[in-house]
Amino acid sequence: MSVSLLAEALVQRGHQVAVVCLQNKPDRTVDEAKGVRVYRLPLDNDYWPFGNDRKPSSVQRLKWHLKDTWNRRSAARFAEILDLEKPDVVHTNNLTGFSVSLWSQAKQRNIRIVHTLRDYSLLCKRSTLFRGDTTCAQRCTLCATMTSPYLLASRMVDAVVSNSQFVLDQHTKLKYFPRTDGRVIFNIADPGSVVPSPPSDSNDLIFGFIGRIEAEKGIEVVLRAAEQLPDNGWQLKIAGKGLEDYVRGLKGRSGRNVEWLGFAKSAEFYAGIDVCLVSSVWPEPLPRTLIESINAGRATICSTAGGIPEIAGFSNLIGSYEPNDHKRLGELMLKAVNERSHWKLARPPLAGFAERFSADSVTGQYLDVYLNNNRTNRQ
Repeated sequence: MSVSLLAEALVQRGHQVAVVCLQNKPDRTVDEAKGVRVYRLPLDNDYWPFGNDRKPSSVQRLKWHLKDTWNRRSAARFAEILDLEKPDVVHTNNLTGFSVSLWSQAKQRNIRIVHTLRDYSLLCKRSTLFRGDTTCAQRCTLCATMTSPYLLASRMVDAVVSNSQFVLDQHTKLKYFPRTDGRVIFNIADPGSVVPSPPSDSNDLIFGFIGRIEAEKGIEVVLRAAEQLPDNGWQLKIAGKGLEDYVRGLKGRSGRNVEWLGFAKSAEFYAGIDVCLVSSVWPEPLPRTLIESINAGRATICSTAGGIPEIAGFSNLIGSYEPNDHKRLGELMLKAVNERSHWKLARPPLAGFAERFSADSVTGQYLDVYLNNNRTNRQ
């Protein structure tokens, strides 16, 4: 979503943009969306890893990640597109499924390379710096070994951007991107996708959780916190999908105040809640859920994981809690229930939010990075 909004905004400002992405089909396709030329390439690996209902075996996953370390076939496909498009800048984002081999093709053609960090895939084969129910204080030996080629490859990048300072710091302290200064640029917050709406009709305070239903997103912490609340005066709406067996087990544990919506459109979801729970326990870089909550004027309760604290203050914040602290989350939810007449009021974001997340501001900052022709770091 963030890449899509940026590409479209650049086109609206008169630039030519081509996007290269993956698809679960055997052939390359090309089409156009809102002025952006979109190349969809087949995944050159053993299975499609995105959105599977069944988790592959550990052996299958290891084989997949080894191939993803440096994928020559993927690089060759990308090279064909570079020779067709002849871009001035290659801006890479999430390279999982492509591999960092794409950088080598841009480097060979002397094309400026800008990379935006949106997760931890260059540091961690899970992309999350998270294992079990805790953030990794140190990288495991396997991740450090398998990502060592990424550390070396990062020297090819001319400019690195992150959507949060937290994520940038995790990379720079490990000596990634040694030949460039890092910069934080927030994602575009599309004000048209989610707009403020009146509070819900219910006398109850309605909490909302939206996102993939998985432990990393804090769904179990949310359900444990809800167990501390009284029987009346609140509801919890959960939107999103996850592994079938896992979701089924969670539903069996939830009480009558909890409604499972499955997939839901963002605008409809926010219009039907009063308080959004931004509950990630993994160090999420910058959750779009929080950005959308702010745009929607909804109150929030936020964990302190990852980059969340960097923008939580723009929201109508009830309070924050340490990841996995279900007791503190329960206390904040109870506070909101007891003061529900106050927290049911939709409020606009605090001053400065619109400017920091506007299409004009974000594209202007990226153009500054793209057009910086100081190549003294090139070897």
